Amino acid sequence: MRMSPASLPRRALAEFTGTASLVAVVVGSGIRADSLSQDIGVRLLANALASAIGLGLLIALIGPLSGAHFNPVVTLSEWWSQRRGDGGREALAYIAAQLAGAVAGALLAEAMFGRAPGAVLATEQRAELHLLLGEAVATAGLVLVVQGLRRIGRPSLAPVAVAGYIGAAIWFTSSGSFANPAATVGRAFSDSFTGIAPGSVPAFAAAQLLGMLIGMALSVLLYGNGGDVRAASEPKPAEPRRTE
Repeated sequence: MRMSPASLPRRALAEFTGTASLVAVVVGSGIRADSLSQDIGVRLLANALASAIGLGLLIALIGPLSGAHFNPVVTLSEWWSQRRGDGGREALAYIAAQLAGAVAGALLAEAMFGRAPGAVLATEQRAELHLLLGEAVATAGLVLVVQGLRRIGRPSLAPVAVAGYIGAAIWFTSSGSFANPAATVGRAFSDSFTGIAPGSVPAFAAAQLLGMLIGMALSVLLYGNGGDVRAASEPKPAEPRRTE
């Protein structure tokens, strides 16, 4: 049974809830990993697994309500590629909800582990050029996955594909694949394994926006018109046999 389309306030609430939950998973698993091991590889593995699993479940749960963006670059790329009458208003509502949700999620994670929420901001500096390059690559790949799935007509694969990509990108990019301006802002409120110093946030956000543009350009160059891609991938119907 299909759900009726949710109103914009409900969709914005879904984005707030999903983003808060995602950031709570990312930050909370980082705090937990810090307490369990001093081995950076073990901590990264624990954080990557929790983040990927949590993201996949949240996309599956929230997707039918709002599309499960949880990320301003996803919202902006979707708005630009599907410009509709009220798309700008929806995009602004989504981004505001995502930013608020990200901060709320980070503060919730801090409180769950007995830390005073917001008392200490992150101190981990992440402004080096190679980290910004990693963020641009991570974000470009994420946008390419999201746009590519829509253009080939397979958005139902998003829970697995997006979660799998993020889990991999946490390992293969130098930045740890934040790939999300809202989550980046939220992670500045936690001085933990996953934190980022407030002074590094603007450069990270700029790298993410650059990555978004690269990902959008690649999706157009690779897939062109989504309908054409679907038509080329579908088997051709068999020609009717002629009878004499």
